[in-house]
Amino acid sequence: LISIIVPVYNVDKELLDKAVESVQNQWYDKWELCLCDDASPAKHIKPLLESYKLKDKRIKVTYRQKNGGIVKATNDAIKLATGSYLSLLDNDDELTKDALFEIVKALQEEKYDYIYSDEDKLELDGRRVEPYFKPDWSPTLLLSNNYTCHLSTYRKKLVDKIGGLREGYDGSQDYDLVLRFTEHTNKIKHIPKILYHWRKIPGSTAAEVNAKPYVFESAKKALRDAMKRRGIEGEVLDGIWKGSYRVKRNIKGTSFVSIIIPFKDKVDILEQCLTSIFNKTTYDKYEVILVDNRSELYETKEFLNKIKEIYPAHKEKIKLLSYDKPFNYSAINNYAVKHAKGDMILLLNNDTEVISKDWIQAMLEHAEVKTVGAVGAKLIYPNDTIQHAGVIIGVGGIANHTFVKQYKDDNGYFGLTNVVREYSAVTAACMMVRKEVFEEMGGLNEKELAVAFNDVDFCLRLREKGYDIIYTPYAQLYHYESLSRGFDVNLKEVEYMQRKYKSIIEKGDPFYNKNFTRTQVNFTPEVKVKTS
Repeated sequence: LISIIVPVYNVDKELLDKAVESVQNQWYDKWELCLCDDASPAKHIKPLLESYKLKDKRIKVTYRQKNGGIVKATNDAIKLATGSYLSLLDNDDELTKDALFEIVKALQEEKYDYIYSDEDKLELDGRRVEPYFKPDWSPTLLLSNNYTCHLSTYRKKLVDKIGGLREGYDGSQDYDLVLRFTEHTNKIKHIPKILYHWRKIPGSTAAEVNAKPYVFESAKKALRDAMKRRGIEGEVLDGIWKGSYRVKRNIKGTSFVSIIIPFKDKVDILEQCLTSIFNKTTYDKYEVILVDNRSELYETKEFLNKIKEIYPAHKEKIKLLSYDKPFNYSAINNYAVKHAKGDMILLLNNDTEVISKDWIQAMLEHAEVKTVGAVGAKLIYPNDTIQHAGVIIGVGGIANHTFVKQYKDDNGYFGLTNVVREYSAVTAACMMVRKEVFEEMGGLNEKELAVAFNDVDFCLRLREKGYDIIYTPYAQLYHYESLSRGFDVNLKEVEYMQRKYKSIIEKGDPFYNKNFTRTQVNFTPEVKVKTS
């Protein structure tokens, strides 16, 4: 039995009718509809609710004598519920006909505690717009914004245990609920199917994000509470886009970072990279390990001989290594890590240039978390378009960067370029990992992946071990991609990746909804045309 919880307040008859009808039209019929009127002044509400109750015994109604707000109304509706699960529905929205069927179908796999689905929005004329195809469970993304939202279904016993919805979080009461609820369970399921239509009525956040400004303060309050409960030290800041947030963790300030930069000649590129590091980086505890892979030009030797004179204020930070073997990106970095004194390893391409001064801190705040395996940055082409904002498995055959060639400040699909979130992989063009974790994994795969995919393989192996891969837009660098080496793809490496990760490639990336096309990287929904 699923109890559908609906707080009611002054809603138009037509919209409430549609909401109730969407429940009555469910394919799965073991439901009860629990409605609580929050002392609506509109005279049509009570007769309407009474008529629903008379026509269908599965509909229960309670009335508040005094308006108490959405939290009290929702909690009072929950008191009517006798089902094992609660599904939350706004009084002007609609469920798809298969919504409860899909939820119960998922419950045949496992007795999940929390289930959420994809959603879209309804224009006033009934047109469906803005489909939101969500990733599978992403707790870091949830700290950036309430991405799970609709349709959310909770095990009632656990909702009762945590005390239902809390007052003082109006507008973000659902956000506060899901943050608290998911601290008590890992039995969480995402259904990659639109089961909820969120109506864009004037004055709603569905229609205009700034409609209810108090929502954002409530959300930050909920996040601050979550940080206290979870023992996360730091602060909650507004995110890059309205309705997003940054849980900015305090860094220990004791981590020593070894920045590893392999190179072969191209001293103009290397010098640009080094100058940006030394001139812009505000974090002081780091060393730069330059690994020379058989440079041949006289100007390179001259530059290396004078490098400590060129950067006198940073000469103690510079360490020079020589790797006198054929190019093998994995082996070069593994070799350098053995000579690194830092507890943090930062793999960095020589064709990068620092943009954000606190780029190291922005990566450190996540790399220091024990459950995190690797952290990637936002990389930007010199023409101010995105080069890397995370890596998706299965797009383009094996893996591909997301949001490539979109303008650097574009928020992307539902803001995903500009929030801290999980991915299956990030690029080693700028990747931070704890040295102990790097060594635990045996470093990069130098036997099978000398040139390409070594970073993807490394991240996927990390995930197999239970580590998270985190992308942060708050560490930004320019990436003059492959200026030093060009594009090299070895067929054997392609075959190795396709063979080793066949199941992941075929099943699909958990952080890339199966409703997206695999031919593009910008989270574009797959359009399926029905033919008669």
